[in-house]
Amino acid sequence: MRRIRKLLGPLAAATTGGGPPTSDNTPSARGFLTIGGTTYIDPHGSYPLDHRLDGSATLIVNDTDRYITVITERDCGGPPGPEARHTEAPGDAPGRDLVLAPGERAETWRGDSVRVG
Repeated sequence: MRRIRKLLGPLAAATTGGGPPTSDNTPSARGFLTIGGTTYIDPHGSYPLDHRLDGSATLIVNDTDRYITVITERDCGGPPGPEARHTEAPGDAPGRDLVLAPGERAETWRGDSVRVG
């Protein structure tokens, strides 16, 4: 009996809320995330942000119940790309991630991916 208690001890501690979470089972956001021409239903995680060859901005629409973050390039290491020729959209502070609240939309010329949550 002592062996069973010893084996189940860590499980009991985790289920009472005293221990760290055992997995990342966060629920997905409710609603739609639109990046350019692609719409994701109830998204969770990160999604790629493809830049258009013609240099136009990519529209991002956050119709979810969570905040989303456009992860910006970090230390590109080369000459500025075509996005450097454009003025950033409102709220697009240089060198900072762009965060959109539920219901917000923005156009951007920069970023690597969009993270939900």
